[in-house]
Amino acid sequence: MTDPKTFLRALFDSAVDAALPEKSVPRFLPEKPKGRTIVIGTGKASAAMAKVFEEQWQGPLEGLIVTRYGHAVPTKHIRIVEAAHPVPDAAGEKGAAEMLQLVQGLTKDDLVVALMSGGGSALLSLAAEGVSAEDKRAVNRALLKSGAPIQEMNCVRKHLSRIKGGRLAAAAFPARVETLVISDVPGDDVSAVASGPTVPDPTTYAEARNILAKYNVTVPDSVRRHLEAAPDETPKPGDPRLAHARTQLIASPQTSLEAAAAVARKHGITPLILGDALEGEARDVGFVMAGIARQVQRFGQPVQRPCVLISGGETTVTVRGSGVGGRNVEFLLALAIKLAGAEGIHALAADTDGVDGAVDVAGAMITPDTLARARAHGIDPWESLANNDAHTFFKALGNQVVTGPTLTNVNDFRAVLVV
Repeated sequence: MTDPKTFLRALFDSAVDAALPEKSVPRFLPEKPKGRTIVIGTGKASAAMAKVFEEQWQGPLEGLIVTRYGHAVPTKHIRIVEAAHPVPDAAGEKGAAEMLQLVQGLTKDDLVVALMSGGGSALLSLAAEGVSAEDKRAVNRALLKSGAPIQEMNCVRKHLSRIKGGRLAAAAFPARVETLVISDVPGDDVSAVASGPTVPDPTTYAEARNILAKYNVTVPDSVRRHLEAAPDETPKPGDPRLAHARTQLIASPQTSLEAAAAVARKHGITPLILGDALEGEARDVGFVMAGIARQVQRFGQPVQRPCVLISGGETTVTVRGSGVGGRNVEFLLALAIKLAGAEGIHALAADTDGVDGAVDVAGAMITPDTLARARAHGIDPWESLANNDAHTFFKALGNQVVTGPTLTNVNDFRAVLVV
């Protein structure tokens, strides 16, 4: 086998490569319409998806995409707008308003192609009537720190929005709406990707209120009034305005995990995929994963070494310390602490979009000497974990995984190598 670091990075790169739009979009081109073709979309992969769609489409088209700063790519007919993530900004709000306007007044002969990927919930932000943009941002910031899973965050976002939770597709009626999704959510719930602007929403205002109460999130008065009034529930499954809307999943975490597993086999390492939708506090998942790796090392269960334990999904970080969080690096730091320098165990964890939390670093790696090197630098691993400051920890050790924008997003990738 090659060097463990090189091997783990090869697995991560293969996972990212399997989810790139140029491999998935061409296989799902919709039937051409009699009328106009309008391409819309949002998310970290949406601009790259639009570029591929434009290159493959035979016929006139127009459109608008809202993506993260630094994720734009050159297109000829589809306008690309860059906006902030994970906290919305004015550029995203303006882009969302323009997109909503773009799909209105269409006919049954027109086609709307919606290109959706992770990150769109923050990027495509258009506050509900009576709710200020700043109040909506305040709720978003509070939820990001609360430790709430993405499904619960998106339930709240949908009910504070004029465009999410199927409302964009409803605005496009009676046009045909074809949505292509690169999933970044556990379980591949397409209604949760980018908060489902073109997908029916099964959640309710009551659920949104309960989620905020569950995490003790204090909301501004405008938000409280709107959620209590519940003036316009999101379109539900069976809503006639979404009768001409269809959604297709074109890339997913499982596809990427399987690609990484294939690379492992080529290196003579047995892969064990533990799941594509692991959730929970990142540090808790790290502690549990350390226990599984130790079991493999000591008893050859549930698989004989050399092996690599592969998983995906989206953990959470409840930020209580002075750090900025980052679920992949917090997972790794907890894993390293629990392994306590065990020989023969290496690991990588990184977000396939190249951004872990609010930092433009994909993730990091650990080796058996990670804790020893940290202490040699005067860094206390437990203190770093308590402060949710794992990004600073791994930067000091030179063990960050930096990719830049990958232009795709199928959530987190974790690989624990036991040799």
